[in-house]
Amino acid sequence: MARYEGRHRNAPAPSTGPSSSRGAGRASGPAQTTPPTGPSAADPRVPSPAHASAARGSRPTKQHRKRHVGRPILAGALALGLGASGLAYAKANNLIGTDPAAFVVGNGVVAQTDELARAATVDTTYRAAASVSRNERRTAIAATGLRSAKELEVQKKKEAAKQAEKARAAAELAARAKERQRAVANAKSDPKSAARVLMADQGWTSDAQYNCLVNLWTGESDWRWFAENPSSGAYGIPQSLPASKMSQFGADYRTNPLTQIKWGLWYIKMSYGNPCNAWSTWQARSPHWY
Repeated sequence: MARYEGRHRNAPAPSTGPSSSRGAGRASGPAQTTPPTGPSAADPRVPSPAHASAARGSRPTKQHRKRHVGRPILAGALALGLGASGLAYAKANNLIGTDPAAFVVGNGVVAQTDELARAATVDTTYRAAASVSRNERRTAIAATGLRSAKELEVQKKKEAAKQAEKARAAAELAARAKERQRAVANAKSDPKSAARVLMADQGWTSDAQYNCLVNLWTGESDWRWFAENPSSGAYGIPQSLPASKMSQFGADYRTNPLTQIKWGLWYIKMSYGNPCNAWSTWQARSPHWY
C-alpha cells in the first residue's frame, strides 16, 4: 500500500480481488483465504482499511504543503531585496535626493517641468517688462505734461513781458506825443523844450546831445526866435544865413520857432553829425560860428 500512496494523492486504492492477492503475495507470502473478520465485516459503518488508505491518499501531504507556502515567501523576500539594493544604488550614485519618489520620475516629466518653469519665468519677465513699460509711459507722459506746463508758463511770462513792453512803449509814445503837443504849443515861450522833443526825430535822445545843443544855440541867439545879427543878417534861433534857407521847412520861418528849430537840427546833422560835434567846432573858431 505504501507504493500506491507515493504515486498520486488522487490514485484509486487497489481492489481486494484475486489480482490484489497475487500482488500482495509476492511481497508477503501465500495469500490468505480466510474471510475477513472483525468489526468491519459485521458493521458496514466502520470503514475498511482500503477505504481509509484511499481517504489518506486524497489529502496533500506535509511535504507538498511546505513547498506551496515557501514559494510566495521566497518571492517576496527576493523582491524586497531587489528594491532595497536598487534604492541603495540610487542613493550611492546621487540619483535621488532625500525624497525617494524622485527616483521614479521619468525624463519626460522632468523635461515638462523644466518647460513649465521656463514658461513661467518668461511670463513673469514679460509681465515685469510690460509693467515697467507702462510705468515709463506714465512717467514720460507726466514729464511731458510738466515740461509742457513749464514751457507754457515760460511762454506766458514771455508774452506777458512782451505785452508789458508794448504797453510801456505805447505809454512812452503817448507821453512824448503829449509832451510834444505841449512843447509845440508853447514853443515861443519855451523853445528849449520844443527842441528836446524834436531832437528825438533825428535819433538824439541823450542828455549829452541835448546839453551840447543848448550851449550851441545859447551862444548863437540865446534861444530867441526873432534874433538877428546886425552885421551878417543871420536870423532866428539857429542863426541861419541867409534867413531864407529855413523856408524849406515852412514859409513862417521868421515867426515860428518850430520851423527854425527843425531847420537848425537838420543843418547840424548834415554838417556835423550831432550837436556835440557842432558845439566843439563852434568853440574852436574865433569869432564863433558853425
